[in-house]
Amino acid sequence: MKESVYIGVDIGGTKISAGLVTQEGQLLCRKKIQTPQNATSPQIYQAIKTLIRELMKASPVPEARFVGIGVGIPGIVKPDHTEVLVTPNTNLSRFPLGRKLKKDFGVKVILENDVNLGLLGEKWLGVAKDVRHVLGLFPGTGVGGAIIIDGRLVSGAQGAAGELGHMILDYNSRKENAGIYGSLEALASRRAIEREIWSVVRKKKKSGIKSLVKEKKGLVKSSVIAEAIKRKDPDVLRILDEVCVVLGKACISLRHIFNPEMIVFGGGLIEACGKYMLPKVKRVSAADPFFKGVDHCRIVPSQLGDFAVILGAVALLQQDEKGPLPDVRDKAMDIQLAADNGIIIHQQSYPGSVYIRTDGKVKKVKNSLSSDEKVLSHRMNLTLLRKICKKNPQLLIIGYQDKKLILNKAAREYLKSKNIKSIQLPSPQAVSRYKDSSQRKALFLYASSAGK
Repeated sequence: MKESVYIGVDIGGTKISAGLVTQEGQLLCRKKIQTPQNATSPQIYQAIKTLIRELMKASPVPEARFVGIGVGIPGIVKPDHTEVLVTPNTNLSRFPLGRKLKKDFGVKVILENDVNLGLLGEKWLGVAKDVRHVLGLFPGTGVGGAIIIDGRLVSGAQGAAGELGHMILDYNSRKENAGIYGSLEALASRRAIEREIWSVVRKKKKSGIKSLVKEKKGLVKSSVIAEAIKRKDPDVLRILDEVCVVLGKACISLRHIFNPEMIVFGGGLIEACGKYMLPKVKRVSAADPFFKGVDHCRIVPSQLGDFAVILGAVALLQQDEKGPLPDVRDKAMDIQLAADNGIIIHQQSYPGSVYIRTDGKVKKVKNSLSSDEKVLSHRMNLTLLRKICKKNPQLLIIGYQDKKLILNKAAREYLKSKNIKSIQLPSPQAVSRYKDSSQRKALFLYASSAGK
């Protein structure tokens, strides 16, 4: 039987890349070319067609069956994924790209906005794997955005939904992008940062960033901004701090509107400067008083980099064939809280302190455990914590009877190193939260008498 493979294509303003991908998401090979500049639509199409043919020839699977092509478009695509409507920076507006690819290659073709596909790629195989409600923010020339609710991309009536960068955050601002004043991308895109840096360069006779820009021949790329961070340039740090406040405030608005489980930040600026920027963005977002203790939205960097759009294109092809990506919640698991603070699963009782790992295995914390594995005086021991989190949950839910467990410094550092969020709730609420959560999760129910 021939192995089915897909081709994902990412059309960018400077380069076009394509990858050959299996049904499981394995990238078999990849090729890229420079995007033809000042080219006509037919010339760009010819470059795409040649790239796909070269990729097919390079296939390491000689008996492969090519079943579909997914294409990421830097613009607006009709909700049925068949037609390019507008591509502001690439000459493909209204060009029958999907129809021509289908005619030339004889396979299913699907088109979608590139940022939407980037987030879908992260949803399939990246940082948002197993997350049902997730948003994407990609600061670049503008600020790209994408929305996935209940596992599905939100496209809108004309396919233009997800333009989160066009949110107006300051209606008094004279800063503009794409004709909109005071928008998120007018205030917080890489282009906005570049504009502020140039303002410093023009005003100051001497400054660290002026010498750095001169050193880089007048270019202010993400790598230049990252170098300025490394050199602790005060002007650049001030500019970035202001941008982080804007992005953090935007996250608050998005949390209130969509109530996502996760907001993924991606793009070249975040890849280069995310370690400095994202902690500041998180602090601003977390300061929102309304959602404290209500939502548990994580703000994380993207994981797949340049491969996200290619993998997202393949994910959308498969989703279009099979319906929505599966709900990861185990709705069939019948969990009830027992009178002794243990749990009953499918009518089997697990008394005392117990935990459920991410793989669904139920483990009892026995009184006979050695002292380094016990929960003593309401303190969580690191050895036990590692066992509970063995299968790398995204969320650890701890249920308690009378008072919360104390997580010592080692336990907190372990959870932070594994990027595991933990919450503590009274046991009945913990069981309810576990049943309702769509994240990859583990549950620990602590009975006060355990380990004594």
